[in-house]
Amino acid sequence: MTQHEKILILDFGSQYTQLIARRVREARVYCEIHPCNVPFEKIKSFGARGIILSGSPFYVTAADAPMVDKKVYELGVPVLGICYGMQLTTHLLGGAVGKSAYREYGPAKMSCDTANPLFSGLSAEQDVWMSHGDRIDKAPDGFVTIAHTENSPVAAMRHKDKAIYGIQFHPEVAHTPNGSAMLENFVYNICGCKGDWTMRSFIAESVENIRKKVGTGHVICGLSGGVDSSVAAMLIHEAIGDQLTCIFVDNGLLREGEADKVMSAYADHFHIKVVKVDASKLFLGKLAGVTDPQAKRKIIGPAFVDVFVAEAKKIPNVKFLAQGTLYPDVIESVSFRGPSAVIKTHHNLELGDLLNLDLIEPLRELFKDEVRALGEELGLPKDLVWRHPFPGPGLAIRVLGDVTEEKLSILRKADTIILDELKKSGLYDSVWQAFGVFLPVKSVGVMGDERTYENVIAIRSVTSKDAMTADFAQLPFEVLGRMSNRIIGEVRGVNRVVYDITTKPPGTIEWE
Repeated sequence: MTQHEKILILDFGSQYTQLIARRVREARVYCEIHPCNVPFEKIKSFGARGIILSGSPFYVTAADAPMVDKKVYELGVPVLGICYGMQLTTHLLGGAVGKSAYREYGPAKMSCDTANPLFSGLSAEQDVWMSHGDRIDKAPDGFVTIAHTENSPVAAMRHKDKAIYGIQFHPEVAHTPNGSAMLENFVYNICGCKGDWTMRSFIAESVENIRKKVGTGHVICGLSGGVDSSVAAMLIHEAIGDQLTCIFVDNGLLREGEADKVMSAYADHFHIKVVKVDASKLFLGKLAGVTDPQAKRKIIGPAFVDVFVAEAKKIPNVKFLAQGTLYPDVIESVSFRGPSAVIKTHHNLELGDLLNLDLIEPLRELFKDEVRALGEELGLPKDLVWRHPFPGPGLAIRVLGDVTEEKLSILRKADTIILDELKKSGLYDSVWQAFGVFLPVKSVGVMGDERTYENVIAIRSVTSKDAMTADFAQLPFEVLGRMSNRIIGEVRGVNRVVYDITTKPPGTIEWE
């Protein structure tokens, strides 16, 4: 991505760092997140138009507080410190940081200097979101205050002669309504970016890079039917055509008609080579009698690897394994998280090692919303690009208790009705995820004149931006009523439907 104007975000462990990156990307400016303790030479060679210092759960005066090389402020590029980043700037440049008498957490009214380019085009009074226990007692020499709140006399500051800024609030969160505009002001007005990073430019550059890397070799890609693997496959196919072969493993844990839809879409419509492997009996055999959710996952992951590896070895001249890694996965393995950092591993990394193949990860610079935009740019159908997330273990973790073909059949039918009614009501795109769960309980009911003792289906529907938190979707009762009536009327073996109204946290989106 060297030819694009770039912003470097240094991560000090904030839960909001990814949001900063997303807001910058929304301004069509490419950015990357790196840990705050990255070597200074790497910061210097990155070629950033500007640097953003993130927030942090640490206090800047603590003995174990994360730091950054002071030479960052001498690079001659604009710097914006957010919350902890502002306190760190103050601390490193000779100002004074102290404990607030009142910890500011939540909404605050801020008065700002609209003549300053950071607040250009905004009104003098702004609603902002605070989350800090420290405050700036004395700004460093050469800095002037450009905003204040009732509890923060220095809510924003800038150097008189250099483009070094600090803000005490979080512009990246939705609770700061004009935060995106402030970040746009920083990247455009202060850093001089033009906003040239689009999905069309990303495609052109990616196609060139893939062709250069692959040469005459062959690429294999595990296709699940989900958004990430589909977009990755389309992008690679755009670059190298029939040098790509996709492997689709039908594990018997998919939704109704899913396997046929995948084969039809990719093999028939997009003319991508897809090898289908029907391994449903293998997976269901291994899952027989297993009730623990983690045990299910530990069976499904290795079984997929075994099947995929066996099939991949049948394809000649394979040099590369394509993987739908997204930027949040990359960030998770490199960002600053303190001494107890845990690096996430992915089974595709294991696949690459087992097959002795190099990885191609064409989406590793993108967030989920960018992947969807890329999918649309590549011509993928809207219903595929905007489909709800589906878990890797499939319906195995939506059938609570042991997994059988009978339970899967009941759940598939119920799930199809839930999604069908959601689409008919025009609500599918307004929720993050909706699905059915087969519960390991039976319920007494009356159907006709007969007493029944049958299964219970739970409906789960949530709204979310990134799946880190979620609220239950407040679906209209008439929609829930239609779902329930159809499930009980059309799915033999179900006599009760319930609706899950749990938020995340404390619950999770999936039940297992």
